[in-house]
Amino acid sequence: MSNHQHYSGLTDAQVVESRRLNGENILNPPKKESFWDVLKKVLKHWIPIAMAVLTVGAVVVAAFLGGHWAMPTVMVVSWLLIVVVGVFGGFNDPLFKILITAFILSIGIAIYEFEIENASISTFFEPVGIIVALLLASGVAYLLEKKNEKTFQSLNQVNDDTLVKTIRNNNVCQIPRREVVVGDIVILEQGEEIPADCQLLESLNLIVNESSLTGEMQANKFADQSKNDPEAPYPSYQIMKGTTIIEGYCTAEVFRVGDKTESGKVFKAAQVDEGDPTPLSEKLDALADKITKASYFVAGLIIVGRLVTYYFTIDGGFDWLDLLSYILNTVMIAVTLIVVAVPEGLPMSVTLSLAFSMKKLMNENTLPRTMHACETMGAASVICTDKTGTLTQNKMQVADMQLSDIEENLLAEMIAVNSTANLDLSSPTNLKPIGNPTEGALLLWLAEKQFNYQTIRENTDIIDRLPFSTENKYMATIVKSQVLGKQVLYLKGAPEIVLGFSDLTESKKDEYLQKLSEFQSRAFRTLALAYKELDDNETAFENGKLNIQNLHFAGIFAISDPIRVDVADAIKSCTSAGIQVKIVTGDTSLTAKEIGRQIGLLNDTDSDQAILTGTEFAAMNDEEITAKLSTLKILSRARPHDKERLVKLLKRAGYVVAATGDGTNDAPALNASDVGLSMGDGTSVAKESSDMTIQDNSFATISNAVMWGRSLYKNIQRFIMFQMTINVVACLIVLIGAFIGTQSPLTVTQMLWVNLIMDTFAAIALASLPPSSDVMKEKPRKITDFIISKSMRRSIFGVGLLFTAILLGILTIMQRADITCMADFLSFNYGAYNGLSDYELSLFFTIFVMLQFWNMFNAKAFMTGKSAFHYLKNSRGFLLISAVIFIGQILIVEIGGQMFNVTHLAINDWITIILATMPVMIVGEIKRKFA
Repeated sequence: MSNHQHYSGLTDAQVVESRRLNGENILNPPKKESFWDVLKKVLKHWIPIAMAVLTVGAVVVAAFLGGHWAMPTVMVVSWLLIVVVGVFGGFNDPLFKILITAFILSIGIAIYEFEIENASISTFFEPVGIIVALLLASGVAYLLEKKNEKTFQSLNQVNDDTLVKTIRNNNVCQIPRREVVVGDIVILEQGEEIPADCQLLESLNLIVNESSLTGEMQANKFADQSKNDPEAPYPSYQIMKGTTIIEGYCTAEVFRVGDKTESGKVFKAAQVDEGDPTPLSEKLDALADKITKASYFVAGLIIVGRLVTYYFTIDGGFDWLDLLSYILNTVMIAVTLIVVAVPEGLPMSVTLSLAFSMKKLMNENTLPRTMHACETMGAASVICTDKTGTLTQNKMQVADMQLSDIEENLLAEMIAVNSTANLDLSSPTNLKPIGNPTEGALLLWLAEKQFNYQTIRENTDIIDRLPFSTENKYMATIVKSQVLGKQVLYLKGAPEIVLGFSDLTESKKDEYLQKLSEFQSRAFRTLALAYKELDDNETAFENGKLNIQNLHFAGIFAISDPIRVDVADAIKSCTSAGIQVKIVTGDTSLTAKEIGRQIGLLNDTDSDQAILTGTEFAAMNDEEITAKLSTLKILSRARPHDKERLVKLLKRAGYVVAATGDGTNDAPALNASDVGLSMGDGTSVAKESSDMTIQDNSFATISNAVMWGRSLYKNIQRFIMFQMTINVVACLIVLIGAFIGTQSPLTVTQMLWVNLIMDTFAAIALASLPPSSDVMKEKPRKITDFIISKSMRRSIFGVGLLFTAILLGILTIMQRADITCMADFLSFNYGAYNGLSDYELSLFFTIFVMLQFWNMFNAKAFMTGKSAFHYLKNSRGFLLISAVIFIGQILIVEIGGQMFNVTHLAINDWITIILATMPVMIVGEIKRKFA
């Protein structure tokens, strides 16, 4: 330690002035948008557009008809509902935007029918149903994410009230960490967290764990600036906020607090929102764009086709009023098709699927902050992972040893008393080292041998001690030995140093050095032990160094942070799934390479291109690194910003990147990645920058999140296929009907049941399907792939055309025959057009729904190659919800009455419809059986 000086510290007045000039010692999170901020943004950007469209429509109708109470009422309610949807974040989703468009068009149709065609108030059910769907979907997403954010923040609270020993007013006192100011003199000891950026005034054997900031677990620090390590990330005479003292103690002066500290700078940089869309949002963007273009194209086709038809079918003179009426009717049909084409239930269904996965992941040691993070994990094509705590157990243990012929009790005493580490014994089944992790490993080894280190220490008198120093590279303690009954010196330190003090022959030393080389090649840390019985007048220490020779060599311990048991399988699962795993660590290349070998990431065929050091990485330009990305597996001796640069280059190269991190230095990389994964015991800055927290720190949990994400995406695809088939059928019926003069027999309320209620239940049923490990055998999907695959398109249009042909055939028969029961289809008289009775409409509606019902089972089994009833025990939720849909259809038909434009069906009709539509599923099962 340097010469001790007297420090008087700051006065109260100086503290106040310092806080005024330099701020408080807290990290200020970015300001969150308040409810009113969001409301003002929505009012500014969206409501004027919606109000203008609705107002123009209302003014036009009012100008011809003199207005009506329904129009202003509907408009006011509509505006308010749109505001609420915007507050919930609905306008961030492209599907919500086209639903808003459909809602505005639907309002126009409703007003037209209500005012001009004297329709009942039920004509407003469809726009109301659309806005209810929007409110539910946006509201569920908003509330779930707010709830998870609250849970996340409760786990991520920083304790700024921890007391710190400070010198003020010429007196040592304790103050909360948040009250530390620039100029304060702080006194810190082993195990304490450094409260702010400080410059050392005095220090003794100071070792700091900087892993949260630089990745360095044991950084040596000195008050003497002449001992500064120029290659260290931060000067050796400075200690940084958020790091922890492993050994020694110090007195230091604070020179930066709060946001101005190194931790604060990293935290602030990590708050820059990259603003990148998620893979799923990009897919839904593309889907919304195609739906919009397709519906507008078909609507235009209807208008042009009907006008051409009108031109060639004019019989007699030309009538402008008749033409205007025909054009208005044509436009209404086109608008109706646009509304029908929009999958109103899709946003709600996607939300429910994401929410379901979010909830399930929370039960599996994963805390997503946003729902989209669940799906993004499934799109990951690269995982940049830390080593310590993620791949390893973050718990140093004795892995191997080479011992001499030494009595076990003497070895136990040697380890127990010549150490400053301790064990947390509060949980006998989960002992945790406190202090130096390498020394803690030896204490854990003693505990496994059933030795109580505390008892040994309490019964052994310590006479003198030479603390460990980086200069000596050893620690020595003189004790009154209970084992030998006399004074004994115990030595522990670097093997090559301890061997130099030993009485071994040169040949024996060579044997141990050879063993030491073997341990080091396996990336083990090593400690050697030796001892000597002392005479009463023998001087062991002189000028801070060991002054004796010929110690009895006890042996060498090899210590490592063992690989987690499940990591190798998890790595294999990810690589089999086509996901590249890259280790980014501050450890040496030798250690990182050995870890890579143990977990199966590195193999004998890998060239030197698979490993880069931080120095080599920093010296290369972006183009050179990009060329090596596909072969790079390990980045060792990585510096704080290397991981962030690597993540950004991977994203630029077209990869979907997941990055793990537990330290403050990881925050920029977590923020830059597509999905940032913080560790459960990571720093608050890392968690604040992440999208998901892995609460058990395990890579296996990350692999599990990938499986959930991929399964979720497939479930969303299955639902899209299911719902788009329904919409294709409904659109084709409207389209064909527009040219043959047949209106859709499906009423607004019936389509609301299908598009909102039934589809929502179907979404829940498909979302409740358990994840399949089979998805981990597939390669990551390309970010350029459309969410509707070729096989999905074939199914949507193939099944859609088949259902349309069946339904149009049934509709044609019903319009020209008197159908009073299903049996009449076997023998009917095909006559003149006679319209549709309520009974026929009920039959048509039920057949339409049951065709979709059985197709839902095909959607469940889609992309699995297995029966829809495979793993029946795991599909109970699906079967239960299917039963709810079926019962719901029966209740609507039997008691829906005028609201759904239906009437009672006989039991025989129900049985016939079920049996007649069931081949939809049976044919699918046969196809899957022989595919």
